[in-house]
Formats: sequence, C-alpha cells, structure tokens
Amino acid sequence: MEICIFEDNKAGNLAPLCHARPVYDLVCGMTMLRKKIERMFEGTRISLHTRPYLHNHITTRYPEFIVNRVTSSDTCLFVNGRVVLPINFKQLVNPEKNGDVVLICKGQVVAAKVSGSNLEAVKSKTQDVLSLATFDGIYTEEIDVQFFDYPWDFIRYHSGEMHRDYSQLFAGVTENRIRAEIGDGVHLINKKDIFIDEGAIIKAGVVIDASSGPVAISKNAVVESNSVIQGPVYIGRSARIRPLSTIYDNTSIGNVCKVGGEVEFSIIQSYSNKQHAGFLGHAYLGSWVNLGADTNCSDLKNNYSTVKAQTGTSEIDTGLQFLGLIMGDHSKSGINTMFNTGTVVGFSSNIFGAEFPAKYIPSFAWGKNSTYDITLSIETAKKVMLRRNQIMHEREEQLFKHIFEITRSEREQRGYSSGS
Repeated sequence: MEICIFEDNKAGNLAPLCHARPVYDLVCGMTMLRKKIERMFEGTRISLHTRPYLHNHITTRYPEFIVNRVTSSDTCLFVNGRVVLPINFKQLVNPEKNGDVVLICKGQVVAAKVSGSNLEAVKSKTQDVLSLATFDGIYTEEIDVQFFDYPWDFIRYHSGEMHRDYSQLFAGVTENRIRAEIGDGVHLINKKDIFIDEGAIIKAGVVIDASSGPVAISKNAVVESNSVIQGPVYIGRSARIRPLSTIYDNTSIGNVCKVGGEVEFSIIQSYSNKQHAGFLGHAYLGSWVNLGADTNCSDLKNNYSTVKAQTGTSEIDTGLQFLGLIMGDHSKSGINTMFNTGTVVGFSSNIFGAEFPAKYIPSFAWGKNSTYDITLSIETAKKVMLRRNQIMHEREEQLFKHIFEITRSEREQRGYSSGS
C-alpha cells in the first residue's frame, strides 16, 4: 500500500499562499496538512503529487519523497491534500476494504483507493493536477467532509486543529514536560497543559497561561522577558518572542520566526518576522514575510458584519466576522502600514505608503501601482535568506520567475506598471 497526497484542480483557489508550495504544505493548527496525513497513516509509504511547475522545487526540498510518480504496482490510496481531516478519516476511507472506490464530496475527490489496471491508468495522468475525471470509470461513493477551499478557511478551522494537534503531539507526554531553562519570576498557569522542549529559554517575568488552551514551545525557542502567552499557542523551533509581547489564543508560530507586539488567532509560517509593536489578528503570513514596525492589521469591521475578501477577480463573503491579513511568501510592509479587514497580499510584494493599501494586492507589487522588478525581488530574497543561513537554489530562483509570469495578468488588470 502506498499513500499519495495529491493536489487537485482547485489548488489555485488557495493563492497566494500556495504559489510556492503545494497546498498540503500550508499550516492549520500546529502542523502542515501533510503532517496530519502522515500521522494518520504512520508506517505507510508516502509519495507526493504537485502541480507541474512546482515539481523541480519540491524534489529539491524533499529528496526523501517520490514526487509525481506512484511507485506501487499493487494498491495506492490517493488522499486530497486540501481535506480537513476528520478524526475518523481512516475509517471513512478504510484502505483495507475490497474493491476500488473514489470517495467524493460535492463533486470533489476526497480520496481514492485504486489498484491493478485502474492504478495503471491513473498513473499515466499524475503529471497534472488531479480531478474526478482522473478516476473516471471507478466506482464512487459520497461522503461528508470539509475542504480548505480558500485561504481564509485556514482561519476558519484553525482553533479545532490547534487542540487536535496538541492532543496528538504533546498531550501523551506525561513526564518531564518542562525541559527548558526557566528565568526568575516566570509564571506557568495550568502547568499540566504546557510543554516546553529542551534548549528553549523562558526569560524573567514571562507568563504562560494554559487555562483556556494548551501551550507548546519547541526546541531552542526563546520567550523574552515580560511576555504573556495565552493558549492555545504553538511556538516553533528556534523562534523568538520579543520582550513585552502578548501572544493570544490560537496563534501558531513557525520555526525561526521573530514575533513581537500583539498577535491573536494567527498562523505565521517559518522564517517570517513581525517583531515590532503593532497588532496582527486572524491572519495568515507565509514564509519570509516581514512586517515593518507598527504595522497594524484590522480583523473586525466597525459594523460587525462578515468580512468580504478577494481571490483573483472575485469578491467572496467569507462568512467570518473576524478575518485579518492574508500575505504570501517574501512580501513585506513598511513601517506604520495599516491593513484593512480581509486584505490579501500576493507573493513577493513590497507594501508602503501613507494610505490604507488596497484590499487585494497582486504578487510582485511595489508600492501603490508599480511592479517589483523580478531581478531585484530575487536579489532581496537571497539576502534575506542568507541572514538565516539559507541559500536560494537555482530551482527556487526559477520558481520566482514562473510565479512572476503566472501573476502578470493580475497586475495588468489592476493597473500596475508592466515591469520586467
């Protein structure tokens, strides 16, 4: 048996967060979606399927995985990387049952158990995104699950995933849960729901309050003096929480991030910085993002109505009363930037200016209506990555150029200069 985690024909709806990564490398709760599937099917061989333009980048990033090629000659269980995995998902798909089957929900493939001649036919179609048509001719069953359809769905399902991930990753550790260096005057409230890994440093005056949800702090993370953390919160490996910070509930901070000010109900992927004063709430920041000092992001409208947000050319009522900033990888804001509720910022954009930016900012935007030169964009990214001892490989440089081209029409439609 092989598990193939795949991208389907709706993956593009998760832009700009998925421009430079497969959808299953996005985070909800404390881990990436892919990690949740791996945990559920622990011990089973995993392969990855992704959009064609990401193939080279993903094979470089994950040399331990077979990408866009199913190696099993027997049986493969295809699992959609956009699925919000229910607790009983393994029972729903039941990989041990006889016969091939495609499990669908409202016309979207949830999972497919395929073998024999059916598998050989599907193998020939794995060089592109998968859809229901990929599994044409195989028996289908309707089940009821949820999908991550748009970027704000990661905020919609985030709280439940925070608690679920903690219960699977840390709750079972019953001894030696505080393995870190604890400073003077640190207060740990509801200590039984706090996990602090070895090498972490909790400096003087910090308050970690797990009375409303658990807190997990990873190896070599640093929480600086007089900060307050109110769970559920996850802080990744080697992340740094700046002095006097307030990290509210349902915040997930990735590896090697620097975070300060006020943060609430937000997902920050690895290598991103929001280390100065300013508020970030109900937001999703990709990797290598930097928010300038005193950047503030509204997450609630003054009339308390649900927030509308844009994806491509469509405006959608998200159904969420709280929704803040969605920002793609490598994007940055200048000091004192103010983002409106439900603002979406693309990949590698540089936002600055005295007024509120537009609520939808395309990739490679520079200021209000100019295009960020692709060469300068890559040069800046290389410098930023080198500051964290990371080197941009040639395949990643080519990925930047490809994203620049596939997002060109967005900039043109909104009157941005043509750029290079």
